[in-house]
Amino acid sequence: MRTNLHHLLKERAVRSGHRPALSHQDVTLDYASAWEQAWRTGAVLADLGVERGDRVAVYLDKRPETVAGIFGASVAGAVFVPVNPALKGAQVAYILGDCDVRVLITSRQRWESIRDDAKGCAGLAHVLLVDADGAAPTGGEVELHDLGERVAAVAGAPHPSTVIDVDTAAILYTSGSTGRPKGVVLSHRNLLVGAESVSSYLGNHEEDVILAALPLSFDAGLSQVTTAFASGAHVVLVNYLLARDVVRLCARHGVTGLTCVPPLWIQLTAAEWPAEATSSLRYFANTGGRMPQSTLSRLRELFPQASPFLMYGLTEAFRSTYLDPAEVDRRPDSIGKAIPNAEILVARPDGTPCAPGEEGELVHRGALVAQGYWGAPDKTAERFRPVPGDRPDWRTPELAVWSGDRVVADEEGFLYFVGRTDDMIKTSGYRISPTEIEEVAYDSGLVRDAVALGLPDEALGHRVVVVVSPSGESLDPTDLVAVFRRQLPRYMVPAEVLVRSELPRSPNGKFDRVLLRQELMNSPRPSSPPLRSPEQRREDPA
Repeated sequence: MRTNLHHLLKERAVRSGHRPALSHQDVTLDYASAWEQAWRTGAVLADLGVERGDRVAVYLDKRPETVAGIFGASVAGAVFVPVNPALKGAQVAYILGDCDVRVLITSRQRWESIRDDAKGCAGLAHVLLVDADGAAPTGGEVELHDLGERVAAVAGAPHPSTVIDVDTAAILYTSGSTGRPKGVVLSHRNLLVGAESVSSYLGNHEEDVILAALPLSFDAGLSQVTTAFASGAHVVLVNYLLARDVVRLCARHGVTGLTCVPPLWIQLTAAEWPAEATSSLRYFANTGGRMPQSTLSRLRELFPQASPFLMYGLTEAFRSTYLDPAEVDRRPDSIGKAIPNAEILVARPDGTPCAPGEEGELVHRGALVAQGYWGAPDKTAERFRPVPGDRPDWRTPELAVWSGDRVVADEEGFLYFVGRTDDMIKTSGYRISPTEIEEVAYDSGLVRDAVALGLPDEALGHRVVVVVSPSGESLDPTDLVAVFRRQLPRYMVPAEVLVRSELPRSPNGKFDRVLLRQELMNSPRPSSPPLRSPEQRREDPA
């Protein structure tokens, strides 16, 4: 019976341990080997004193140790926290401190890059290095360990986990419209039901080969691994993507399933695809924003035998809707209908249902609804609210995710995305809080006022623009851009910095973001290039 996340891997190791589970570079692990590595990692965590509910962070690129850390945390009864490898010291330290991480699994280089920032993380006791080369403890409050040595030396099994399916399994950090990233708390049930639901409509099976082209800190990226393990498929891990890398790996491994965000799909349409790279592809899927119609058309030309799946998801509910490939020609702009074992409602502010064609808020109910935001009861209460509609008064209130996304349903129940109810920026598949960018601008001492906005962009979803007024007589935008590049991951660095003497304000004295956005949209804007340099693409969500 699957009750914990690691049961996905354990079950496959027992049933088909000889089959390929995980490939990275020139190494392929079968299910038996992948399970042993995860189990041993769990035993190491238990030996370090990790207990039920403790947080274990994984700050690595995609590699077998990353997967072992995620599933090993489950073995130990802990909660895994995947940290985006594109983040820098201050952002990583915030996550480690916010959810009181006890153990961090990372590389020597990454630890050196964040060590000073992590000094304020009081709960961090152990750092497991995947490439320690026999590193000794530091003598300070944080002990360094060689993960490879400890895994090889494991003698006993971890104590059997007493965790059940409603216990917390993971915390995924995602930005909202204001403030720091929020930790979305997911249960084992959330992850297991999500894996079964998505793998069912994608029709995943043991012969599938899935290219994991998205960060494992991203819900859709993590889903590539969980759906594969749920169906016994083979996962190929890849980092630092160039379009030719994807093509090469599709040919080498006979990839049958590929899920990307629109900016990566746009890059892939410009690549040369030989027959050996396309012949095995059974489906391709889009997530993280609307795919341009021209890109979809080109992909269907490149992969005529593959089924296109257009998907919409929330970190707070893991995955919400998909468009049946049979409907793509009729309604390519639709985000589809609810995934299996979920219900999607369109509601007015008072909770009453919207009529077909009437704009309302997308509300997701069902087993995939997350447990809330870590340590943020007020924010949890704003987003996780009772299911709209009449419910029996004897029943405990059921909570749903009120997404903040505006949608419309047609007469047949197909949904269409309209926009956001807040100021959140969504670019390259990432959600960005304007406040995070504005705080860096203010901390620079170069600006008096700052407003970060997302302007519509065909390639990226949103193009990040910051409008500022200088703190002195003048400001060279390149000076502020240099600050952003030092302190922010590349996907958060604004594409433009515009300097004005004054920023418009509303009657209540707040910055008039609506007016500012309208002014910028009505003026000529540069378009985002479909192809970017290798250095830029290294920090894209891939």
